[in-house]
Amino acid sequence: MRDALTSFDTIGNQEAFENHALRLFEYQYEQNPVYRSYCDLINVNPSEIRTVDELPFLPIQFFKTHNLNTSKKPPEITFASSKTTGQKASLHPVNSLQLYSKSFEKGFAHFYGAIEDYVLLALLPSYLERGNSSLVYMADQLIKKTKNPDSGFYLDDWDALRIQLNKLENKGQKTILLGVSFALLEGAEKYSWNLKHTIIMETGGMKGMRKEWIRSALHEKLKEAYGVTQIHSEYGMTELLSQAYSQKNGLFNCPPWMRVMTRSVEDPFELMKSNKSGALNIIDLANIDSCAFIATQDLGKCYDDGSFEVLGRFDHAEIRGCNLMVL
Repeated sequence: MRDALTSFDTIGNQEAFENHALRLFEYQYEQNPVYRSYCDLINVNPSEIRTVDELPFLPIQFFKTHNLNTSKKPPEITFASSKTTGQKASLHPVNSLQLYSKSFEKGFAHFYGAIEDYVLLALLPSYLERGNSSLVYMADQLIKKTKNPDSGFYLDDWDALRIQLNKLENKGQKTILLGVSFALLEGAEKYSWNLKHTIIMETGGMKGMRKEWIRSALHEKLKEAYGVTQIHSEYGMTELLSQAYSQKNGLFNCPPWMRVMTRSVEDPFELMKSNKSGALNIIDLANIDSCAFIATQDLGKCYDDGSFEVLGRFDHAEIRGCNLMVL
């Protein structure tokens, strides 16, 4: 059954998504003892699940406290979330890096086209210190996929980055500068930019380096400083294998095998209607070997067209070091 579930990238409509999600739920209920125990604890009987709206979502905190690997074999890699002192990292065992690569490569192509058309510059200083960052792994693989020697990682050598960007701008080369928020803000304060061929894509996170910003205010600051009309965003997390992207106005869209829903903050089992704020639930059908149905600690709002925005986090939630602005 698992092999059939790896074809998530062929999903083309809502009916196919729902059928695939229900099959994956049955598989994970049988194969993942932690998820099964949780379902049993909240009295969910798989035989009674008929629609996606009835699926049980596992609280994301379980990635901090339990081994969510569906296989008894050691994973190829275990990704770990960033954390500050005193926090416990989320651990995501990944049994197939090939599966992860398929998800993020096809997800990128879904929104931006062929990666070979771009130069990718990754400004991820805080993440490069860790060899088990899913974000760094994704950026590294996408950099290699560009097949362009101008692509690469940058730490804090702003002079080199500025020279590189100027060279690429003069060539008219389509470029993506992917960076954590505090690093992009540093660049905004150091120089005056006028980028015509470069996409600025923030992946969030102040890492305790600066105060948190509301996303809309952050984007206005970055637009003005870099001379661009829109700021793009990547929404991902250690516990997922797929990413959503925002290309304008802070509205994220998912690839066809990923869906975001909102639940009530007061009642975690009550789903909210569109255009209502709530906590975010995520279905990631690429998460075959852990849990595809996750109740996050993020607050947001979903819309009828499938887009969503991130509004903040629960007050009692640990501040994630990756990609979330706090109101």
